Amino acid sequence: MLLHQHFVTIAKKFESKTAIIDRTTGKTVSYGKALIASLILADKFRKYDEGFIGIMIPTSAGCALAILGALISGRTPVMINYSTGAAQNCEYSQKKCAFKTIITSKALLEKINCPKVRGMIFIEDIMEHVTILDKIKAALRAKLPVDRLLKKIHDGDEDDNAVVLFTSGSEKDPKAVLLTHRNITANLFGISKVFDLTSDDIFLANLPFFHVFGLTANLWLPLHYGMTIVTYANPLDFKNICDIIREEKITFVVGTPIFMWGYLRKSSPGDFASCRIMLTGADKTPDSLREEFLNKHSITLLEGYGCTETSPVISVNSPTANRAGSVGQPLPNVQVRTENYETGEECGVGEIGKILVKGDNVMKGYFDDFEATTLSIRHGWYDTGDMGYHDQDGYIWHVGRLKRFMKIGGEMVSLIRVENVLEHLLPEEVTCCVVEVPDSVRGAKIVAAVTRKIDEKAILKKMSEELPNIALPKHFVVIEDLPKMGSGKIDFRRITEMVRDMIQG
Repeated sequence: MLLHQHFVTIAKKFESKTAIIDRTTGKTVSYGKALIASLILADKFRKYDEGFIGIMIPTSAGCALAILGALISGRTPVMINYSTGAAQNCEYSQKKCAFKTIITSKALLEKINCPKVRGMIFIEDIMEHVTILDKIKAALRAKLPVDRLLKKIHDGDEDDNAVVLFTSGSEKDPKAVLLTHRNITANLFGISKVFDLTSDDIFLANLPFFHVFGLTANLWLPLHYGMTIVTYANPLDFKNICDIIREEKITFVVGTPIFMWGYLRKSSPGDFASCRIMLTGADKTPDSLREEFLNKHSITLLEGYGCTETSPVISVNSPTANRAGSVGQPLPNVQVRTENYETGEECGVGEIGKILVKGDNVMKGYFDDFEATTLSIRHGWYDTGDMGYHDQDGYIWHVGRLKRFMKIGGEMVSLIRVENVLEHLLPEEVTCCVVEVPDSVRGAKIVAAVTRKIDEKAILKKMSEELPNIALPKHFVVIEDLPKMGSGKIDFRRITEMVRDMIQG
């Protein structure tokens, strides 16, 4: 069953239950009302070109309903990043995927100071032109039995596109990832086998839906099981989010480590008392974050691993199977293989290699990029570009992107490993990012960007106790605010550019 078809069955089953509490606008939407609204939007979207339709709306009830409306109308939503360079992202996605219409919000454009791009349609204008007749027609359809209603909305195949998401662009230009209904549904099924999910759970949804972590974990997962979603558009409003978690009695929270640090620092004991799961992913989770969560809130922060191309979850720790520092065991319906990056042979226990993934959660491919698709997927195995190993119990230990390894004097050096050692030695509240920059003598060298000036000699002396000389940073530079992606991940590409300019300057 397609994602929007399953939503219809859930909406009919839980008609009077609250589907979405929008803490940004103050609106509450029941499953019955959500069904009617998505049917209305589907009718409006049918006026636009078939195929792809852009959506650039902050995390909200409106964005959720626009995604549902697009799918019900037979369009495929192309989710556009509005966190940085929104206008350029709109034009890039339109050109890359060859479509015109972008559903967005006047309020958003004003807030982020984004000019109107050709093809933009404002959701406020659409809703303003919804008539009484539109509402009556949608309400009557919503009253139909499930089997009859399903015949009146878009049908298709599970291998049809469900969404287009763009890779983060933290290392190179974003690629357009095609995820199908089968991909996302398989991931939901795998997650449900690990966590004991019920319709009684209340999910915090504050991650952007243009990021796969937000789309799957904050939208499709709770909708799939008839949960209540509490949306809030700004994941950086840490204090308010802590209040929302406490007031709405949230049971399930997911976020990046950077966001979790913010919640930890702005929270008071008891704020997270209702949370049975707090899960972090999309970036490495520092030991200190886990320790402080446990000390302050008696909550075990769980860590998972995934990527856009795998819908996203590959592996995850759970309350009953948790190994701190690892990224957990693969989902039951996901296969993971580690292989030697030079020979291609399968790695043994504890041996670091490239992480490959196979399963129904693996993307269809990159849109209009056959070369990149064939380089990434071979014999059904998706090459994540990450390095890691598995232990004797099947837990995966992620050690960084292959591109975040560098060869010095014939030795492979992990920049993630250098970061981990440096992080433990830095003063409190100082963060870092270690990058590779060109060197005229050795070809490349390691540079550490830190957010505040430090005692470099003392730090290097302590680092030398844990790392070989070739792995020690040759320079330290101060970047007070390390650039981040909209998802909260560190923007390695931008930081590397900044460091190179500073070193060369």
